[in-house]
Amino acid sequence: MAKKRDTSSWFSRLRSKPILWNLTLIVVVLALLVIISYVALAVGTRHGMRRTVPDFTGLALKDAQYYASERGLKLIINDSLYVPAYPGGMVLEQLPKGGVDVKEGRKIYITINSFTQKKLPMPFVAGRSLRQAKNMLESAGFGIENLEYVEDIATNYVLAQIFNGEEVTEQSAIKAEKGSGVTLRVGVSPEQNCTTVPRLISRALFDAKSKLWEQGLNVGQVTYDEGITLLNQDDARVCRQSVLQGTSLPLGSTISLHLTLDREVVAKAAAEADRQVDEILKQQAIADSLARRAADSLRMLNNHQPQPEQAEDEFFF
Repeated sequence: MAKKRDTSSWFSRLRSKPILWNLTLIVVVLALLVIISYVALAVGTRHGMRRTVPDFTGLALKDAQYYASERGLKLIINDSLYVPAYPGGMVLEQLPKGGVDVKEGRKIYITINSFTQKKLPMPFVAGRSLRQAKNMLESAGFGIENLEYVEDIATNYVLAQIFNGEEVTEQSAIKAEKGSGVTLRVGVSPEQNCTTVPRLISRALFDAKSKLWEQGLNVGQVTYDEGITLLNQDDARVCRQSVLQGTSLPLGSTISLHLTLDREVVAKAAAEADRQVDEILKQQAIADSLARRAADSLRMLNNHQPQPEQAEDEFFF
């Protein structure tokens, strides 16, 4: 009973001091709010309920879905690709990657291999400029397999479109696999048979190909660093091109490419290519300057040469 009287008297004394009493109430309320917030956060975020994401790549979709449900995870098909080397329905990529700890119920986004490549209607591009034809093909999901130049009065005018060895017409109504390439027979006049090699370093493969086609050049051999596969090659960048940018070549010439995933290698290659171009420009400027000086000297020499004297008997008849 003494303890109760002591406690009661302590509260009485505390309540008799309004400022101290209010401060005490504020501290108690804040402490309760912190405790309630922590409990709610732990329940809402499933604190402590973690799952390690398995590596689903290489599994059939049904197997991946089964293992995901066993671990309280959800698989979401985010995209699909067509890789002929792998069976249809196989998981190609996932995000997050395998081995990452996540909360229960986390969504795992996967890319699966399509069973068949999607077929798309092919546009008819003959009768247009090369640039227009290229843009139409790329927009429809196709590319250029080869640019075949023939003599004609109109340079870079598409004379014919060929697919699988047959000429395409407006009535062909062809459907082909996405990414298929066509051969374009393009005109070229002898007076306009040159083009300039574009800068391809640091470009993705599709972008580099598009730039070459735009300049009237063909894509040669494409090689990759080790470790680049069909799944990550979209991240690779050109680090070498067989002909230096700025070089003048006949239309229809071929440029080979090498790609890497190493960004440092790409940066060094770009810097080296720029250095080489600057050096060539300097050499050309020096050569042009020397040629102008030589021409000026020759002209001055001709102007100061004494004129031949006329024969004296020309003045007598």
